[in-house]
Amino acid sequence: MASPPRLARTLTQEELQIPSPEWKSKEIQGSEKEGGDDDQEEELAALLPGSQTPSHRNASDPKNHQTGFKPRFLALLGLSLTIAATITGLSWWYIPRPKEIIHPTESLAVLSNGTHPFARTVLLVSLDGLRADYINRNLTTHLHDISVKGLRAKWMKPIFPTLTFPNHWALMTGLYGESHGIVANTFFDPVTGRSFDYTKPELSWDASWWQGEPVWATAQKAGIPTANLMWPGPPTTLDGHSPDYYVPFKNHVPLAWKHDKIFEWLDLPYEQRPQLITVYEPSVDQVGHKYGPDSVPVNKALKDVDQFARDIHTSLAARNLSHIVDIIFVSDHGMVDTSDLRLVYMDDILGDGFEQIKHSDGWPSMGLRFKPGTNLTEMLRRLEVGAASYDPPVFDVYATQSFPASTAGRIDAMPERYHFSDNPRIAPIYVIPKIGWALTNRHEHLKVMNGVYEPRGNHGYDNNEPAMRAMFVADGPFTSATKLKQQGNSTPSSSTKPTIMEGFNNVEVYNLVCKLLNITAVAATNGTIGFWDAWLD
Repeated sequence: MASPPRLARTLTQEELQIPSPEWKSKEIQGSEKEGGDDDQEEELAALLPGSQTPSHRNASDPKNHQTGFKPRFLALLGLSLTIAATITGLSWWYIPRPKEIIHPTESLAVLSNGTHPFARTVLLVSLDGLRADYINRNLTTHLHDISVKGLRAKWMKPIFPTLTFPNHWALMTGLYGESHGIVANTFFDPVTGRSFDYTKPELSWDASWWQGEPVWATAQKAGIPTANLMWPGPPTTLDGHSPDYYVPFKNHVPLAWKHDKIFEWLDLPYEQRPQLITVYEPSVDQVGHKYGPDSVPVNKALKDVDQFARDIHTSLAARNLSHIVDIIFVSDHGMVDTSDLRLVYMDDILGDGFEQIKHSDGWPSMGLRFKPGTNLTEMLRRLEVGAASYDPPVFDVYATQSFPASTAGRIDAMPERYHFSDNPRIAPIYVIPKIGWALTNRHEHLKVMNGVYEPRGNHGYDNNEPAMRAMFVADGPFTSATKLKQQGNSTPSSSTKPTIMEGFNNVEVYNLVCKLLNITAVAATNGTIGFWDAWLD
């Protein structure tokens, strides 16, 4: 029985025992004081490795595109509740399930940890910006160990553009950007005349932006309880579904708090316990932008998130849940160094046409929309001449299906492999820099940035580039069965041979989660039918 749309109730901090905004540890406060008054420096200081985990508790302690009136109303109500919660401090929602809705025991057998009943559970954790080859730095020993005990992919290919919001929604829906509608972190929709900005919930959490069906909504329809711990996306879908538990994103949240929240949910009574938990952690990405992918702060952040992963496994083992909970660690994209020596001044290339730009979508790429009356063919020509002036090329210029002239057969048509053309939200002209290059203008670089290009690390480039590759590491009962299937008669525990998959597209993750939860009524995706059959029974 599918669960109907439900309204969210925002619980107070007292009810949830959630730290107030003044919760920061002495280590965090000290790092902020040293950083001065600059808000960005304070935010980064609070998220620097070493500030994330000082309050770690004993991880083994179990204590420790159609619209209707009703869905739109629910989406707006959820948005207003979330904004209010954000203003008053970190909170999370619990949506009571209808009494007739119980765990789907017909499809998921009731298991036991020896003391309590459990249903098969999936924990999906995103470590933003953790490049696939970071695991080879000998800094993430626990994640690397899972390569032997569990399952690891050589890499996971993000969708284009290789940005946070498009890829987190791809992981949730199994769709490419042109299909799920989140085509960049910031973009303009010419159909509605509105702009999406990931930094502004009042602009981005409206469910109408988010096309496709997230896996937590698919699980909800199957009667499976879900929880979302800061995963990028809306609190409510267009058809009115919400996670049973929802924590909106907030910075300055220690990894220890996230660990404790996960196990607070797993320690709930059977009828209230979520079977799908999605978790988001941004620290590796944040320091990668600030200091670059090969910096000391990135290496420290890697150690911190590895300890977070270790603590999760320790707490699962302490509860005897290792044979019940499948845990999947993923990332959304990689990271590459930027440089003041790799800049392209768009105002030099477009000349007076630069002043005719009305909207510039995405970053580091630029999706260009010009003011009415601008000759787009001429703007495209200027950009192509500019691109040809560099040897070797440092950026590509493409026309999308929004371009007023047909792109069929054009050599400058957006490559099909990007799956990034057939949506009105994708600007008619897209300029895509080569890996490590940045598009800017003289005012931005020389005046706004004082001649020093920021950030020092970036992503968003061609998703075929190795530096943009994401990671995939998994452990749990499904990986034990996978090792047995892949290695023949040898038992998983007796083999020390790593089980490593070839690289695959991140749009396959949706179907993996559905398969692990034994959900058969799945949404249409861009994933490959039968992709996981070789790995799962």
